[in-house]
Amino acid sequence: MAKWEYATVPLIVHATKQILDQWGEDGYELVQVVPGPDGQGLVAYLKRQKD
Repeated sequence: MAKWEYATVPLIVHATKQILDQWGEDGYELVQVVPGPDGQGLVAYLKRQKD
């Protein structure tokens, strides 16, 4: 059975692609983007399979 690890990452509007590309290079897959807890900005939820 696969095991996963997760990360939540605040996204900066002018650097969203660079942030997601970096996490992707580290093996993470984007699962969802939702509004931040303060109603401002966005938060990305990512996952990658554990070794």
